[in-house]
Amino acid sequence: MTQLSNLDSELAHELGDFPEDDLDIVFTPKECRTLQPSMPEDGVELDSHVRDCVQTYIREWLIVNRKNQGNSDICSLKNKGSRKDFHKTLQKQTFESETLDSSDTSFQAGPKHVHVLPEDASKTTLTSSDFDLRSLQPDPRLENLLRHVSAEEFERQNEEARRTNRHAELLALYPSVDEEDAVEIRPVPDRPKEHLGNRILVKLQTLKFDIEIEPLFACIALYDIKERKKISENFHCDLNPDSLRGFLRSHTPSIDLSTQARSAVFSVTYPSSDIYLVIKIEKVLQQGEIGDCAEPYMVLKESEAGKTKEKIEKLKAQAESFCQRLGKYRMPFAWIPISLSNFFNVATLERELPEAEGLNGKGSISDKRATLLQARRLSERSLSSEDAYPVSNFKTVSQTHNTFFKQEGDRLSDEDLFKFLADFKRSSSLQRRIKTLPGTLKVEISPAPESLGYCLTPELLPVKPFPENRNRPHKEILEFPIREVYVPHTIYRNLLYVYPQRLNFANRPASARNITIKIQFMCGEDPTCAMPVIFGKSSGPEFLQEIYTAITYHNKSPDFYEEVKIKLPAKLTEKHHLLFTFYHISCQPKQGASVETLLGYTWLPILLNDRLQTGHYCLPVALDKLPVHYSIHSPEKVPSQTPPVKWVEGHKGVFNVEVQAVSSVHTQDNHLEKFFTLCHSLESQVTFPIRVMDQKITEATLEHELKLSIICLNSSRLEPLVLFLHLVLDKLFQLAVQPMVIAGQTANFSQFAFESVVAIVNSLHNSKDLSKDQHGRNCLLASYVYYVFRLPDPQREVAKLGAGSGAVLTESRYYTFGRTSAVSVGNKLLQSRVISCSNPDITVTQTTTDEEVKNIMSSKPVDHSSNRMSFYIEATNDTPNVCASPRPSNKKHFHEELALQMVVSTGMVRESVFKYAWFFFELLIKSMAQYVHNIEKQDSPRRSRFSDRFKDDITTIVSVVTSEIAALLVKPQKENEQAEKINISLAFFLYDLLSLMDRGFVFNLIKHYCNQLSNKLNSLSTLISMRLEFLRILCSHEHYLNLNLFFMTSASAPASPSPSLSSQNSSSCSSFQDQKIAGMFDLSSEYRQQHFLTGLLFTELAAALDTDSEGISKVQRKAVSAILSLLSSHDLDPRCSKKEVKIKIAALYLPLVGIILDSLSQLHDFTISDARGGKGRTGNPEEEQESAGAINQNVALAIAGNQFNLRSSGISLMSLPYRQNATLGPDTTRNLLICFLWIMKNADQNLIQKWIADLPSMQLNRILDLLFICVSCFEYKGKQSSDKVSTQALQKSRDVKARLEEALLRGEGARGEMMKRCRIPAGNDRSAGLNENLRWRKEQTHWRQANERQDKTKAELDQEALISGNLATEANLIILDMQENIIQASFAAECRDNLLGGVLKVLVNSLGCDQSTTYLTHCFGTLRALIAKFGDFLFEEEVEQCADLCQRVLHHCSSSIDITRTQACATLYLLMRYSFSSTSNFARVKMQVTMSLASLVGKSPEFNEEFLRRSLRTILAYAEEDVEMQPTPFPVQVEELLCNLNSILSDTVKMREFQEDPEMLMDLMYRIAKGYQTSPDLRLTWLQNMAEKHTKRKCYTEAAMCLVHAAALVAEYLSMLEDRNYLPVGSVSFQNISSNVLEESAVSDDILSPDEDGICSGRYFSESGLVGLLEQAAELFSTGGLYETVNEVYKIVIPILEAHRDFRKLTLTHSKLQKAFDSIINKGQKRMFGTYFRVGFYGSKFGDLDEQEFVYKEPAITKLPEISHRLEGFYGQCFGEDAVEVIKDSTPVDKRKLDPNKAYIQITFVEPYFDEYEMKDRVTYFEKNFNLCRFMYTTPFTMDGRPRGELSEQYKRNTILTTMHAFPYIKTRINVIQKEEFILTPIEVAIEDMQKKTQELTAATNQEPPDAKMLQMVLQGSVGATVNQGPLEVAQVFLAEIPADPKLYRHHNKLRLCFKEFIMRCGEAVEKNKRLITADQREYQQELRKNYGKLKESLRPMIERKIPELYKPVVKVHSTRDSFRNQSFRKYEAQTSQST
Repeated sequence: MTQLSNLDSELAHELGDFPEDDLDIVFTPKECRTLQPSMPEDGVELDSHVRDCVQTYIREWLIVNRKNQGNSDICSLKNKGSRKDFHKTLQKQTFESETLDSSDTSFQAGPKHVHVLPEDASKTTLTSSDFDLRSLQPDPRLENLLRHVSAEEFERQNEEARRTNRHAELLALYPSVDEEDAVEIRPVPDRPKEHLGNRILVKLQTLKFDIEIEPLFACIALYDIKERKKISENFHCDLNPDSLRGFLRSHTPSIDLSTQARSAVFSVTYPSSDIYLVIKIEKVLQQGEIGDCAEPYMVLKESEAGKTKEKIEKLKAQAESFCQRLGKYRMPFAWIPISLSNFFNVATLERELPEAEGLNGKGSISDKRATLLQARRLSERSLSSEDAYPVSNFKTVSQTHNTFFKQEGDRLSDEDLFKFLADFKRSSSLQRRIKTLPGTLKVEISPAPESLGYCLTPELLPVKPFPENRNRPHKEILEFPIREVYVPHTIYRNLLYVYPQRLNFANRPASARNITIKIQFMCGEDPTCAMPVIFGKSSGPEFLQEIYTAITYHNKSPDFYEEVKIKLPAKLTEKHHLLFTFYHISCQPKQGASVETLLGYTWLPILLNDRLQTGHYCLPVALDKLPVHYSIHSPEKVPSQTPPVKWVEGHKGVFNVEVQAVSSVHTQDNHLEKFFTLCHSLESQVTFPIRVMDQKITEATLEHELKLSIICLNSSRLEPLVLFLHLVLDKLFQLAVQPMVIAGQTANFSQFAFESVVAIVNSLHNSKDLSKDQHGRNCLLASYVYYVFRLPDPQREVAKLGAGSGAVLTESRYYTFGRTSAVSVGNKLLQSRVISCSNPDITVTQTTTDEEVKNIMSSKPVDHSSNRMSFYIEATNDTPNVCASPRPSNKKHFHEELALQMVVSTGMVRESVFKYAWFFFELLIKSMAQYVHNIEKQDSPRRSRFSDRFKDDITTIVSVVTSEIAALLVKPQKENEQAEKINISLAFFLYDLLSLMDRGFVFNLIKHYCNQLSNKLNSLSTLISMRLEFLRILCSHEHYLNLNLFFMTSASAPASPSPSLSSQNSSSCSSFQDQKIAGMFDLSSEYRQQHFLTGLLFTELAAALDTDSEGISKVQRKAVSAILSLLSSHDLDPRCSKKEVKIKIAALYLPLVGIILDSLSQLHDFTISDARGGKGRTGNPEEEQESAGAINQNVALAIAGNQFNLRSSGISLMSLPYRQNATLGPDTTRNLLICFLWIMKNADQNLIQKWIADLPSMQLNRILDLLFICVSCFEYKGKQSSDKVSTQALQKSRDVKARLEEALLRGEGARGEMMKRCRIPAGNDRSAGLNENLRWRKEQTHWRQANERQDKTKAELDQEALISGNLATEANLIILDMQENIIQASFAAECRDNLLGGVLKVLVNSLGCDQSTTYLTHCFGTLRALIAKFGDFLFEEEVEQCADLCQRVLHHCSSSIDITRTQACATLYLLMRYSFSSTSNFARVKMQVTMSLASLVGKSPEFNEEFLRRSLRTILAYAEEDVEMQPTPFPVQVEELLCNLNSILSDTVKMREFQEDPEMLMDLMYRIAKGYQTSPDLRLTWLQNMAEKHTKRKCYTEAAMCLVHAAALVAEYLSMLEDRNYLPVGSVSFQNISSNVLEESAVSDDILSPDEDGICSGRYFSESGLVGLLEQAAELFSTGGLYETVNEVYKIVIPILEAHRDFRKLTLTHSKLQKAFDSIINKGQKRMFGTYFRVGFYGSKFGDLDEQEFVYKEPAITKLPEISHRLEGFYGQCFGEDAVEVIKDSTPVDKRKLDPNKAYIQITFVEPYFDEYEMKDRVTYFEKNFNLCRFMYTTPFTMDGRPRGELSEQYKRNTILTTMHAFPYIKTRINVIQKEEFILTPIEVAIEDMQKKTQELTAATNQEPPDAKMLQMVLQGSVGATVNQGPLEVAQVFLAEIPADPKLYRHHNKLRLCFKEFIMRCGEAVEKNKRLITADQREYQQELRKNYGKLKESLRPMIERKIPELYKPVVKVHSTRDSFRNQSFRKYEAQTSQST
């Protein structure tokens, strides 16, 4: 270390340079709820067991603390959330997207008008600006924009500006790492504390009956009727007024305050709806049955006057006399149940459970019972939280009850009570069966607050806080839970409850009627020995010596419901017993007779065989005085006496009593009892033999019995084991290290004790009822180790024993064999299961070592120093202080013994040891820490602290655990989880060892671990995952940086293996050779040697990123999140806040940069997934594919081969447009990128510049690619994304929640569910990346999220937005710094050619994202510096980038924020100026700016022209103020350009007005595009704008057509430029796609020369651009269903691809073609094309549109009402609803008849119309729906003006419309340019009808498969008898006679032939039908036949009559046109299916 420079050593020191010791032993006092801890009574010599118990309950916690934990990452991670005021230090960042929302939306408001386009839409309208720019005020200009400074100076100023006011800690802004990954957070276990259930406070406010005549006493308790159990002790209280209480003065010697409570805190562990609060009311005993005594209460009312009043006074006086005489006896009187079901609302319980689940970290739950258990556990948890769950859901409830139930004397037992309650629950009225008493009871029930002032525990100890001014106390009432509660005892409690139940004196003499029992707790047989330990009732003394039960009048075998609560003495002897004395009480005063008559006695000894007696007893009753020494026997077994004892019913049991104890000293479990007894017999001097239960144990058998009892410990019931867990473990650990001498022999129990501990640990972990934390550690054990465990202290016992047994242990009698190096021994030991070193029966001397051990030893030179001689170490070195009393020289060290036992364990024990290794590891650590603390070895070097053989043991243990992990990992899934847990505990163990042992030693262990795992495992992802979690924990060490020698980053480490790294002063990097710098960014072996842990971590990360095995994405996420959490911890560590320290730390992480760059191709590409859609961005890839139809600039370019949005620099890393193979998910990528930015921010900037300068350009391009992704990744997403909660999410949340609950209750737990999900492979090819979003994050289960979102207050949302805004700004500024570094470095190295493009690309991308004004200011600064420095290069080479740049800058010129606008204007002006001066290359920039504006205007809906105009004015001001440029033509050109831009803006304003009328809007855009006929770039831009608009309206075909036109335009240009035979020959080649494309050929050479500067410079005017446009068109055609066209498009594309030999694209193309053809085959006739309507506008309101006719193309199956509703609605909004009228018919409109103040719209359905010759070519359904420009509609009329009439007068008008262009076109409505009409005479109409009928028949007959229904329908219409105007009528009208007019002969004949064919077809149809019908239709068929026959007969004469003249040669009458028309009509009619 001496080599370190001063600076470094200083830094290292500051970071706590290897603090001597991190661990600190802290004794913290136990927090006690009461003012004084509960203790046994004073002055009693306690026996050792009680003493131990009490000691355990009151001694302090011993906690091993980390001194630096405060600044370690874990704490700060935890504190991160609590950095409450952190956001206050942040500046609010302004984002335009957020200002927009609130500001200007004015253009949408206000009344709408229809605006009309000027007719002449030529270029003139565009230049004549509607708006004079000069009338505006320019924005303020940047002062020094035009001042000349050198480029370097400019950059320096920019840098200075950028460096000020930056946020120091990047990761403080970053959302904290996902908790699920944060394995390094070791939960601090809960402190062991007294168990309290859900606490409810019950206050008794009123209790009175209608008359108040005597004192009444209430006794309240809780009952669970489902479990039929009383679940709380009694609470006694009374509300008697002082006047009535005075009646009892003579019986109450004193009234203690504690007995005056009127409110009680009940505790309920298992809430349910079956819990009732029962209040029993007693009164003083008086004469008469209960019913008699209750009588007055039922009939009298206090309020009544007169007689009643006298009666009441009389009763009062009576009561007073009874009270004075019988005041100490009570009788039952009334009772009232109160249901708590609405208080413990079970629904809410269940609702809260799943969430509780997570908190408890419990893996699985079995049934409802466990559910409630859960609730209990919650309650334990909630003691510390604000309110006790789940009661917390309720407000205070006040209940008033007005009816009491009278007690029934013969039904007082609990059994009866449960029956009553069950009935009460069912019907809630017992009125019919039980008498009721009127009265008032008011109770207030509320959740008990955390701290109640003045509250007493069940032992009457005051609870903190205990106020000074006290009135009435609250009492805590002890709970008797219905099931086990697994919480270890932590306070001394020793209570006994006695329940006398029933007495049977039925066969006794008459005197026994009113029976009471006096109960006493005696410590001897003398009457004076009654102890005052019985708790008193209300309004009396606190403790009593005796208590009487309530009396049932005249009942010889009464039931009792009394509960006698007794405070047990701590020391019990056999003299203690319960004494029951039975009396008869005479209610009427007789002369001289006493009130009590003695009936008998019985008793119950408290101890039996030294054990507390509890349970049910049926005792005999003795009639006379009891014999002497009765108390040591039980009443059943009293030896025969003289004189004999007289018993009731001859010694039969007549008295039933139950005794229960609630005690934390009496275990009430045989196994535990025996174990403790034997342990204490070892410790204290006892006389043998000792009694344990019913066996006697001599000193000889003691050892054997103790071993047995140790082994049997685990057989005890779980509950007592848990209750006494702390004591049991303490004792076992004591036995493990304490050498015992029993009967002169050394007994060694360590192996037994250890195995017992293992068994207990095992059963606690396996119990379903006990909770575990997130690492699967049993919570009880965790808190034991953390708080309770301390080193066993064997000295006093050893000394005592020595004295006691007379042997002096001078020499150890205990040997073990020697050991050599641990690894070999370890392995051999495992194989040979060597005789346990701890087994004292085998005395092995050194010489006779086991053969095997000899072999082991001989394999290595024997090193005696490491031989193990003995367990007992000579203790000299332990006593640094010589004058201290010498300690006994025999002592085992606990940690050594424990390690040894772990190593030598075998079989099942061994399995459990390693399965629950965490417990033993934590024991080891804690004992080692105490050992170090005790021997003050902190000063001695770490190496010599622990003995070598202990180190060997540790090595063995680590090695064994590692192989255990590896073995488990090979097994199925369930074991994997186990392995993960063991792995984590091993990591924590080594983590702790780093603080205790020699670090080199620990590093070796880590290395072994890593190597061992890789040898054993073949599945890479599990291997990396394991090692990652392991390393992540180690790296969370608070001295992680020092452990990594981070201050050596640039110099060599002390033991550097490569001497070439000369150690210089690390801060001066200048002296480095260049290759060294590059080396610092690589993960080299030197690096790994110097920075051990980080090296390992990076290796894992690199491996994870490098592989592609299954399930790796989860591992990658883990790896990245591990590193991120490390970096976060540095950012949050106050020790690291100095800049120099940060630089050093960043240097430690430099190799990460190399790793990230190597994994560039795997990163998630945010540029694709967020197709720049402004705010409504979706991250959903499926949707993306959908919207790919839109002209997404990025995608278009990607397809065009020039991946603008991806890569064009260096080597194109990703040549595919979509990288679906991205393996890292978005989260992982984002985390990785933030790490990269962190390093770039904190590393030494000089170093980075040097590094960049030396990088090859390919690497630099990778860095730029990385920055490009960073920009999109850290784009600000805005507040709005976090406010909206979709209902869908909420719905989903409910489903998820339901599933979750089901999983929990079914016992799978969320974890199981998660595992399941992981096993199902996701169905898409991106599953690797997307799967990670399926992760079941606890805090993000969908429903929690949705609800949390709603719960967030506005303030929280604002705060989130504030932080994320700052993060976006800081991230982008770091990216900007990097770009500046690259520019400077590359400028110095003169290699800027392709780099500049890359830099620009990143800048342009960042300008396209939503950025804060802060960032934009700096970004524009950098841009201006670039323009100034590299202007000429920029305009020459980077044409495309320049175009993008123009568009982005222009976009910001329209910003609503002044600062941004100012910056953007300055930049744009500078761009123009430099482009002018550099090469006078202004034309191109002009062009680009114009195009940019055009596309901006077309696309962006929230675009504000007002601000843009202001910006244009500002630029004009710059031009005018620019003195230097005045002499040049520049200012004039600028002005010209600005005017042009202004005119484009005016068009925009018009477009705004048509926002609502899509057709009008398209017409306008169409016109603007037409206006640019001479400027191809702009026309192209507008065509694209149109395409975008169409796509938004889902008119995909039209959008595709726009692109085809654009492509034709490009083709024209390309063919002018160079003639390549594979390219299309201008627009002619596109004719097959659409006949309209020829429009694009208007651009001829005379107008345009492609070589002119600035023309056709856009990126699309290239072959790849052409292909890109066409491919996109094909996609859109395919979406629109025009698959045939797809083929035509690709016909043009394929030759180009072939020429470029782009086989990948060809593959793709052909697969798309195949898809298209498949669709044609599969969809056939099912495809839907457009529906067409003729729309005519009439009325002057329409302006230009007046009398215009259009054909509208609407989506398929649009019905006439739909379009008419749409147009009527729209124009109704424009002109007012009354002013618009739709003309319903299709007759020609007579303008004169219309109201001039109205607007008329006529809408008619039209169908495509083809001439006969066309039909030959248009064969398919598609051909009949494509390239249409003629349409037809039909109007029926008669000569007199009606539309319909008789057959003979029905005419028809067919109208044929011709449109200007063919559909589909680039717009959806086209003008009608020609209209032809033909009129059909009635006979021609008839011919048409008959032809149509015949065709229908033919079709129905020949249909395959045949359709009987259809056929019958057509037949019915043809031959049915009653068809009106049917065939017969037609024949009769037209064929009855030969027409007079010879002109009609031909028509007549034609009709006759039609009929002939018709009747023939009818015949066929009837025949066909005969074959199809079923039996039940025979009749119907005959009917049809008959009708057919009739019809045929009727028609025959007419059909057979020919017109003779026709068969003579006659002169042709008709024109050819006519016959042609008729022909075509027949054909046409065949297809007609729909008419108006």
